[in-house]
Amino acid sequence: QVQLVESGGGLVQPGGSLRLSCVASGSIFNVYVMGWYRQAPGKQRELVATTDRGGNTNYTDSVKGRFTISRDNARNTVYLQMNSLKPEDTDLYYCNADVLGMVEFMPRRHEYWGQGTQVTVSS
Repeated sequence: QVQLVESGGGLVQPGGSLRLSCVASGSIFNVYVMGWYRQAPGKQRELVATTDRGGNTNYTDSVKGRFTISRDNARNTVYLQMNSLKPEDTDLYYCNADVLGMVEFMPRRHEYWGQGTQVTVSS
């Protein structure tokens, strides 16, 4: 089975920084696109940033110039460096990965989600 485990959330003042990490573990052959999404209570989950194995990145407009997504392919890990944080960045942040892994004794490609890590920006 494949699992995504996030870390790095917390409480930070406006203008501060946080770095989120997400590790994919289990019987993995390849990890394709990895990304971060966020969701506020009562709202739909929205894309924050994604990156592919080649390092190509995509960001939602509201975080461009403030957030940086990166990955370590050897460690199946994706990071989100968040700078100049604003109160409106407060959300539950989820890691997402498109993984080719062993599922029920067969190689299968499947999208996985982490359990979420809370980011709160408040003075």
